Amino acid sequence: MPSPAKAPNLRPHSSIVHDGPDRAPARSMLRTVGFGDADFKKSVVGIASTWSMVTPCNMHIDQLARDAAAGADAAGGKAIIFGTITVSDGISMGTPGMRYSLVSREVIADSIETVAGAEGFDAIVAIGGCDKNMPGCVMALARLNRPGVFVYGGTILPGIHPDSKKECDIVSVFEAVGQHAAHKLDDTGLAKVEACSIPGPGSCGGMYTANTMASAIEALGMSLPNSSAQIAIGAEKKEDCRRAGEAALLLLKAGLKPRDIMTRKAFENAITVVIALGGSTNAVLHLLAIAHTAQVKLSIDDFTRIGKRVPVLADLRPSGKYGMAHLSRIGGLPPLMKMLLEAGLLHGDCLTVTGRTLAENLRNVAPYPANQDVVRPLSNPIKPDSHIRILYGNLAPEGAVAKISGKEGLTFSGKAITFESEETALHAILDGRVKPGHVMVIRNEGPRGGPGMREMLSPTGAIMGKGLGSSVALITDGRFSGGSHGFVVGHITPEAFNGGPLAIVKNGDPITIDAVKNELTLGLPAKEIKARLKSWKPKKPKETRGILAKYAHTVTSATYGAVTDKDL
Repeated sequence: MPSPAKAPNLRPHSSIVHDGPDRAPARSMLRTVGFGDADFKKSVVGIASTWSMVTPCNMHIDQLARDAAAGADAAGGKAIIFGTITVSDGISMGTPGMRYSLVSREVIADSIETVAGAEGFDAIVAIGGCDKNMPGCVMALARLNRPGVFVYGGTILPGIHPDSKKECDIVSVFEAVGQHAAHKLDDTGLAKVEACSIPGPGSCGGMYTANTMASAIEALGMSLPNSSAQIAIGAEKKEDCRRAGEAALLLLKAGLKPRDIMTRKAFENAITVVIALGGSTNAVLHLLAIAHTAQVKLSIDDFTRIGKRVPVLADLRPSGKYGMAHLSRIGGLPPLMKMLLEAGLLHGDCLTVTGRTLAENLRNVAPYPANQDVVRPLSNPIKPDSHIRILYGNLAPEGAVAKISGKEGLTFSGKAITFESEETALHAILDGRVKPGHVMVIRNEGPRGGPGMREMLSPTGAIMGKGLGSSVALITDGRFSGGSHGFVVGHITPEAFNGGPLAIVKNGDPITIDAVKNELTLGLPAKEIKARLKSWKPKKPKETRGILAKYAHTVTSATYGAVTDKDL
């Protein structure tokens, strides 16, 4: 007769920390933080909380962490809540502080790995709100490869303008800055937009980076169904957290780990959902980084391959009409995923943190209401193929990432106007030096050159606010907020600091962006480009001490996700 299956070890890590006479000092300390005798025999579930009063995105996560802990405890585990950092992109945007944003992704991943590894947690629930929380949390889960669930802190409700009664959000404020500079909005009008756009807790309300990454992680299988499209302050989100705590124990019993879930096909599902939602270009950077950490081969060219067959279906901001709250009201992400699955665009056999496959999770999901227009049917897409374009050419020999919704057109040609920083570019927009027909070149803002690869929401918001969205393009070795729209190209590699061709562009040079051929071209003879590159001299690093200097020393190209451990 076959021998019975070996019972799973439900305390593979905590037993090392807690068991035996020699561990009495550890138990002594743990008693003071809430352990009783019985708890030392339970599976320990670490609850990674990104709570902070730094930003509305995370200000409510302390309570969500307690809800997750209660779920883990009720399922027979012992939860320990611990903290990690967050920084606010929306607050630091357009300032030197934004250089720390992408760096914080690595700090979050490092800190969760550090605490979980040191304290012997058997399973983990990680709760994130602002943009870099999410990939940072999931990178940590992939590194540790212990049963784990990611929970999205939830989206903010839209603000309501007191006069127009129209919905508004953080991008409305950035664009109002441009309207103010163009004398289309006075001081009182700007103050009104500022005061009404952020009405409470939750992440920025359009299909910006936070909602994009939450959706991608759900499609990846690392969140419970519909975690990505819940309101931050709703009862549904509290229940999501409670169930996540419970799910962590079930995953431990099943022996199902993050790298069992985060397969190559699961990443293809995540890319598909990002495209269908019209999501942020930051998804390219973050999915590459998560895949690298999960030891899955993924490249920027996979976005092109998948994008040829996946349409944009969701009419969501910044280029669309609706916010994430509207998607939540009609059923969230599962009906869209079921639509994509039935069309053969998703891999239904991928495992998820429910312990079931994606197809099994979606089996009983009802379609969207017949009268909604937030998500279009496959027969009537907003765009028949992807809005995320991976461009190559003599300006981007290692690739660049563009976000072209089609509303701006598919090609743009103009004359370069160059800037060595985001601040100088923003001032030029606001004071009228940027004219129709310009291709703004913002360089030395890449992962090493910034250092930190700042987002360019302030310049793109100002361009849209001044009414230049269809007549001015912007290219950079930095990146873009999910709130950016217009003719924008980022992640240009090699970056200018490393001697990429972007470094040798001069004012007046002709540049063409072609989202049909997927090309980014400097209209100069190859001989001229070669001569300029030969005479180029590298700049001195902007930072020589502290975390930004360490980041610049270890970070890879954006083409590889701007990870800091690729060559270790």
